[in-house]
Amino acid sequence: MGNPSLHSIHVHPLKAARGFASDEAVVEPWGLAGDRRWVLVDDSGKVITQRQHPRMALAAAGPQPGGGLLLSAPDREPLTVATPEPTGTITIELFRDKVEAVPADASAHSWFSAYLGVAARLVHLDDPATRRPIDPEYARPGETVSFADGFPLLLTTLTSLDALNSLVARGDHPEEGPLPMSRFRPNVVVAGTDAWAEDDWRRVAIGEVTFRVAKMCGRCVVTTTDQDTAERGREPLRTLARHRRFGDKLVFGQNLVPETRGTVRVGDPVRVLE
Repeated sequence: MGNPSLHSIHVHPLKAARGFASDEAVVEPWGLAGDRRWVLVDDSGKVITQRQHPRMALAAAGPQPGGGLLLSAPDREPLTVATPEPTGTITIELFRDKVEAVPADASAHSWFSAYLGVAARLVHLDDPATRRPIDPEYARPGETVSFADGFPLLLTTLTSLDALNSLVARGDHPEEGPLPMSRFRPNVVVAGTDAWAEDDWRRVAIGEVTFRVAKMCGRCVVTTTDQDTAERGREPLRTLARHRRFGDKLVFGQNLVPETRGTVRVGDPVRVLE
């Protein structure tokens, strides 16, 4: 195809909640500035996501000037939450990682507990440079990540989504398509590539910033959750299982680790370096 470019940028301040699109974003070593720096945990300290509570998709968390979040959700009054002072941390469990995080104000805990109907606490990642190393199998010494599933950024492409949707449309339940990109919750979406071209990328540059491609992104049940209704279906996992199975993973997108800092902007050229 033609010249690949950055089609859109997406930041999710609160893991598992609705994020926002931006025309530009600062790339930090652990991800886009402000991306997935907050997370909900249960009474035992385990992270709460859409995997357990699909209604997280309907809760929105937007940045506030000077820091903090503005929370909104159906049937809840909006709530402004200040970034907590890093005076005391608790240990939370994010998949297999134990991570230190700072609890937010009690009003945020009550707000989310009432919305989800389960005990929930909101916590903040105060020091992303030290708190959570990337899986050493894919990382270089000192590389860290936010509260993202495993890597600083997730990249997807429009043409691969089109290709996936064409496969869904030919399947047993075409009424479940076409699927929007929001199902995959990417950080950066690239236009102008061939379908599945990203499978072979090893290093890329987006504008002034270079990235190492760590590994393909294995997908989970969150992709079957309609991000506008919180209802679940069977796609895309049914189709990915038929057409995009790599080992024991159903794959869509690539996980990136920044090699340099800088700012990425919608419209930036995307160059494949390796």
